[in-house]
Amino acid sequence: MASTSRALLFVAVAVAAVLGTAHGASYTVGAPAGSWDLRTNYINWVSSINFRAGDELVFKYSPSAHDVLEVSKADYDSCTASSPIASFKTGDDTVALPAGGVTRYFICGVPGHCTAGMKLAVRVEAAASTVPRAAAPSSPTTPRAGGPSSVAMPPSSSSADPSAGSVGSLTGLGLGTVVAGLIMAFY
Repeated sequence: MASTSRALLFVAVAVAAVLGTAHGASYTVGAPAGSWDLRTNYINWVSSINFRAGDELVFKYSPSAHDVLEVSKADYDSCTASSPIASFKTGDDTVALPAGGVTRYFICGVPGHCTAGMKLAVRVEAAASTVPRAAAPSSPTTPRAGGPSSVAMPPSSSSADPSAGSVGSLTGLGLGTVVAGLIMAFY
């Protein structure tokens, strides 16, 4: 009986350690070749990533030249910066993506920048999604001559992210499921 209690205590501590370190991915917008700027092609960048609840976006830019506004779809489509949902102006802003099943819209509020293509639509999948996570693009982004009227959403399947590892595979599983699986491994 004492050995069973010790085994269960070990399992509980192991589960707590694993779940405590499980978190989403962090994506620097436009990386590796760009940033939040007028040169980066955000259609290409966003199309190679499956964003999930728990991930975060990092916007890096010169605060004297740009800002980041989270806006509604209507304001995104029309490049209207007058009533943002949220404003970011530090030049190194992190935006959490806590909820899945939504699309988040971001534009640069500097006049002319959104219409020149400085806009990003990010579809966020649920954390427990079975869609494989895509690695961030490794090729340079392509400069563009003018902005798109809408941004394509990421494909529903792509290559798996080698950095996700076993901790990432536990994301979205209920604590009971993980504990039950570990207990079963002991018997």
